[in-house]
Amino acid sequence: MVEGSTSDGPSVAVPVTNVPSTVAAIRSLGPLGIHTVVLSEKSTSQAFASKYCDEVVATADPHADLLAYRDDLLDVAARDDVRTIVPVREVDAYVLSRYRPSFERHVSLPVPDMAALERVHDRLLLAEAAEAAGVPVPDTRRPVDVEDWSRDLLAKSRYNLLTSTYDDSLAPGESATSDQIDHFETGVRPDLESLRERHRVEPIVQEFVPGGEEYMVAALYDSGDPLAVFQHRQVRGTRYTGSGGAYRESVSIPELGAVATDLLGHLEWNGLACLEYLRHETTGEFVLAEINPRMWQSLASTVAMGADFPRYYWQQATGRADEIDPAYDLGVGCHWLKGELLHALSLFRFDSPHVERPGYAETLRDIAVSTYRHPRFDYLSLDDPGPFVQDCSTLLDELPAVPNLEIQV
Repeated sequence: MVEGSTSDGPSVAVPVTNVPSTVAAIRSLGPLGIHTVVLSEKSTSQAFASKYCDEVVATADPHADLLAYRDDLLDVAARDDVRTIVPVREVDAYVLSRYRPSFERHVSLPVPDMAALERVHDRLLLAEAAEAAGVPVPDTRRPVDVEDWSRDLLAKSRYNLLTSTYDDSLAPGESATSDQIDHFETGVRPDLESLRERHRVEPIVQEFVPGGEEYMVAALYDSGDPLAVFQHRQVRGTRYTGSGGAYRESVSIPELGAVATDLLGHLEWNGLACLEYLRHETTGEFVLAEINPRMWQSLASTVAMGADFPRYYWQQATGRADEIDPAYDLGVGCHWLKGELLHALSLFRFDSPHVERPGYAETLRDIAVSTYRHPRFDYLSLDDPGPFVQDCSTLLDELPAVPNLEIQV
């Protein structure tokens, strides 16, 4: 780990995150001869243990002081060797879009403008955009606007990321995230004030989509035009009730691709997008859950399936988008082993009136069989073993609090 060094060649800056996407990005770009600069507010990270981590630069904690984090990223962007910054967290996407003019004095950033970002960060606005684009979306309302509580409903944060831009009660340097989802008992009206307190601000209430099949569409866009589009089915999440992926398999379904590209085209999207869909068990429709405007938790599996989005992002940022080859392999499976453990633990820790709890023995058998048939892993790599070893070490420290871990998608 090197602090404060520079490189004679081109460099890419990648912030740290608690899921494998940072490691996936530097493993993709490092072998191309690109100097990798890992930006971190932490003293340890799985990314530090990778042989493809060329340099570490300390930053402020964005959740403690968002403006100080912005300034630290601007300092890195101003370096002569740095060509672009890869957004891997919601806070990265927000800072790069919110202060895009300042960053673009120094680096190339394939990111959406702030108006487009707000339309996906605010899930009420996103539902409106999906309806306008003719894309299936669950009925989405403010709690006070819900008249019929006899349906299967759930509540989640209105915003992907909470900042002063979206809530003027926050100071400019404040930010917060929440992955809390409340599944309501059918026919029972919740206490709305208590609901608001749990989510910090007023959440949204959505109609529950029955079926359980989860899909992701990953995309890279240039001003409304697709450069690369990828699909996978999420076979298991980190929670059986629904969450970020632990095991995924690559697919190509025309109807799924259409609802994603129709929406991104309507938004005139620019940059990265991770779209989550649920397949309705009755209608067969792919119903939009949310959009994350950044790299995604399962990035390592996407790369393993042949869709190298860190390379695509670099090519777009450096004016070589015409070199992007968006083809990928179908029927390929990939695991995040820590995510598989979290999935198994969720059987003991979470309840839902809408999602049937799988059997314990059945779940363990499915994990074992899929691991045998598809031995591909987000962190585990014989070429670069350090991140997996560090992830195991981190898990041992976190294990007492594992049920409460917040995992991004």
